[in-house]
Amino acid sequence: MPLNSRVLPAIQEKHDVFMLRELVNRWAYHYYIARRSLPNLNDAGKVHVKDVVIYLINQEREGDDIDRTMLKYAIDMFVLMGKQSGDFDFYVNDFEKAFLTDTADYYTRKASLWIQEDSCPEYMTKAEERLKREKDSVANYLHSSTEKKLLEKVQHHLLLNNAQQLFEKEHSGCHVLLRDDKTQDLERMYRLFSNIKNGLDPLSAAFKQHVTLEGMSLIQQADEAVTTKREDKAAVAMQEQAFVRRVIELHDKYNAYVTIFFKKDNLFHKALKEAFEVFCNKKVGNSLVAEFLSTFSDGILRKGGGNEKLGDFFILFLLDLFAEFCKKKLARRLLFDKNSADDDHERSFLSKLKQQCGAQFTSKMEGMVNDLEIARETQTNYEEYTNNNDYAHPGIDFNVTVLTAGFWPNYITIDLNLPTEMVQCVQSFKDFYQEKTNNRKLTYLYSMGSCNGIGKFQKKTIELIVSTHQAAVLVLFISSDKLSYSEIRAQLNLTDDDVVRLLHSLSCAKCKILAQEPNTRSISQKDSFAWNVEFTDKMRRIRIPLPPLDEKKKVIEDVDKDRRYVIDASIVRIMKARKVLQYNDLVTACVEQLSRMFKPDFKVIKKRIEDLISREFLEREEGSPNTFRYLA
Repeated sequence: MPLNSRVLPAIQEKHDVFMLRELVNRWAYHYYIARRSLPNLNDAGKVHVKDVVIYLINQEREGDDIDRTMLKYAIDMFVLMGKQSGDFDFYVNDFEKAFLTDTADYYTRKASLWIQEDSCPEYMTKAEERLKREKDSVANYLHSSTEKKLLEKVQHHLLLNNAQQLFEKEHSGCHVLLRDDKTQDLERMYRLFSNIKNGLDPLSAAFKQHVTLEGMSLIQQADEAVTTKREDKAAVAMQEQAFVRRVIELHDKYNAYVTIFFKKDNLFHKALKEAFEVFCNKKVGNSLVAEFLSTFSDGILRKGGGNEKLGDFFILFLLDLFAEFCKKKLARRLLFDKNSADDDHERSFLSKLKQQCGAQFTSKMEGMVNDLEIARETQTNYEEYTNNNDYAHPGIDFNVTVLTAGFWPNYITIDLNLPTEMVQCVQSFKDFYQEKTNNRKLTYLYSMGSCNGIGKFQKKTIELIVSTHQAAVLVLFISSDKLSYSEIRAQLNLTDDDVVRLLHSLSCAKCKILAQEPNTRSISQKDSFAWNVEFTDKMRRIRIPLPPLDEKKKVIEDVDKDRRYVIDASIVRIMKARKVLQYNDLVTACVEQLSRMFKPDFKVIKKRIEDLISREFLEREEGSPNTFRYLA
């Protein structure tokens, strides 16, 4: 009995779900019993099977119960008819395309309704639930090849098309979620948009902006606090420490966001880093934040490390500037703080920095720590040398710390006419060191030295701890009762600025070791000085400080100078590899190479290019002034 005369009329006389059920029943019977007649059932497509299938799927989307088994059989017909003819496109062309188009329309309508009625978290909750249900529908009745296309459709029309409006919702968008620490909602947002190409860009941008604003608020608060208490140095120092702790807390908080809720995504690591760069390279009062950080870590390390968390957040700042401040502080700890030099905290701290920032960042500081170990051994050998050779002993105890110039900060070297006693010390060590090596030149940094001497006064004898330069001044009064300013200057061979600074510390400051005539608060070239026999102090041992130099200005100058060399090296490295480059491409490549250490100014890069051209490392292409060629 022909199928066309009995089966098709039975199907076509029914409608909607009833038609589909009749089709499925007939299909099952004739597919297994009369497989050769299968192509005739193709005609059943004329009764809009796909429309009924799509209608049933939408009914389930709306929460109605449907016969999933019947639906799966119906969809399987499209697959099996394609297999019978050797063409899977039958399923794609006769069902899937129409289904996906209807899905796009369905979720466009839903998105339009939800975006008006729901908050951002409510919208995302619904979107996540719908994605889960659509994935379940594949497992229940759709062909597995449809899953990726279906989910992409839903993501596109529910999420991507409405991302900006969703993120910027006035009372529930990204900034509100970040402000109110709605971590579950943020994690859901990340989860939903991470599967969409470039879908996380708006979220990471909002994250960066939010962290930047919080950081700038900290800067403003600290600036106001420091300005208000400017005259109280102790209060200012406390405010600076409190500010640094708040910066660390802010970083720890949002670093946890990146780690836990944003799954260590590099996009958010970058956003966090860039946000901190914006405000951590500003000034609070007259000081750079990088200086505060180095001072803070310096204070912690001087106390032995404590329980403070150090090293985890320094990668967020201009590393070369912070490194220079760190190097200055480390040098002072190693050279003048015996407690710091003897423990393992310095190496532990540097190990953390190395892990976070790379070996280039810490190599010089590691060299400084190693230098100290070698210097102690050298000093021990020198003491054995002088003890075993009476002629070599200078008559007074003399300690020398030999350092490798390339590792340590650049210190100002000031020529000084040393007293005879000090000259003998220097010569003794020189003789010893030349026996050990002839390949190194010793340059003495008298500005970094200190002396312990005995000051005899009428009431009592006091041990004085002074700098080498201060000691050179005081020794002059062993053989002279009174000296004029000009005589002191001539004997020391120092500049007026240096002489004024030294004499002020010894005669005008708290410890008036020298008596000044006339007795004023400032130093004049017409003044004269004598040993102040009436000086006394309740302590038996006192340190006489020198007014501090402006190290901050020197650090910034040194960093700017070093940056020029680094930019030159980067340009040459890029050009050597690429041979010929346009100006914009060269600048972009240079900034990309150096961004980990600092952000080079475009004007500075341009000047360095011009300098390299003048030094014949590069040349301009003839007829194309913005194109450069590398000269081997």
